[in-house]
Amino acid sequence: MTKKFGYKTALRNVDIFLQEGDSLALFGPNGAGKSTLIQVLCSLLPPTSGSVRIAGYEAGQDREALHQIIGLIAHQTFLYPHLTAYENLQFYGTMYGVARVNDRIAEVLDLVGLSGYRNDTVQNFSRGMQQRLSIGRAVIHDPMVIFLDEPFTGLDQQGSKDFIKLILQFRDQGKTVIMASHQLHLGIELCNRAAILKSGNIVYLQDVAGIAEKEFNQIYAQQVGEDMLPLKVA
Repeated sequence: MTKKFGYKTALRNVDIFLQEGDSLALFGPNGAGKSTLIQVLCSLLPPTSGSVRIAGYEAGQDREALHQIIGLIAHQTFLYPHLTAYENLQFYGTMYGVARVNDRIAEVLDLVGLSGYRNDTVQNFSRGMQQRLSIGRAVIHDPMVIFLDEPFTGLDQQGSKDFIKLILQFRDQGKTVIMASHQLHLGIELCNRAAILKSGNIVYLQDVAGIAEKEFNQIYAQQVGEDMLPLKVA
């Protein structure tokens, strides 16, 4: 699959195959194409050439069916600031046709640690609280494939720990997870496969289960350059 913006090629001949239940970490310097790749996979952007197929659905042709089985957590929260936490989840739950939506909202609010804020408007939430609710919005319909684009942005230390537990829970449930991150140690800790993008090309795609952080740091540096090695965030 290739994606171009005018004369600029953002993704070049990307070829990825994942089994159900795989978890893939996408690494690469800024501008490598990680967010663009996730947007194409979610059918938010059409590929210039090639195709994307998820669970038998063709992105672009089966968008409505595809959106029923995927969830996206990105930089943009996709929340309505003047609605309460409950009203946001009610809107998305109704849109997805979630059965027993009120019970599911209660489950999700508890899952992301916002049960006590269900009737508070989102515009009064901190960035971390908005990110927590965004996670709830993305999983309200219990998707089988979850895309995470720098998901730890805006989360405090406790929020990050809680979200790590949630990603591990997704894995234990057999969900497929694709996560773009600058944090190499978290990526190889949470995912069983890793891809490194450089200038829109996949220069590395391997299983990383059990690989040491130091070893993967060396692999990353070899592929993108020592000066592009990201700082570790505790």
